[in-house]
Amino acid sequence: MPESGDNAVNRTELAGRLEERGSLRYTPAGVPVIEFRIVHVSEQIEVSVSRRVECELLCVALETAALQMKEIAPGTVLAVSGFLAARSLKQKTPILHVSKIEFAEII
Repeated sequence: MPESGDNAVNRTELAGRLEERGSLRYTPAGVPVIEFRIVHVSEQIEVSVSRRVECELLCVALETAALQMKEIAPGTVLAVSGFLAARSLKQKTPILHVSKIEFAEII
């Protein structure tokens, strides 16, 4: 698997309920940023068997997506997409960097 470049695929889409939203803040360069948490619940097929799936994912949005997220109330159902990255150099836990936010009707 490639380590970097055009062949490296890192795309995530997730629908869920906005569980928690932090305050809008700004990077030292003046870029708006906001962190939030999405809760996902669904039925997925695994090895031909239906399985209930539940998870929570920490997300971060910058610029336009951050300004949009600032206005969304917890409890709202959303579909988000973006890429996964380590939370920081020291914390390798993944965080979803959201580039697109849409309102979803169902999860």
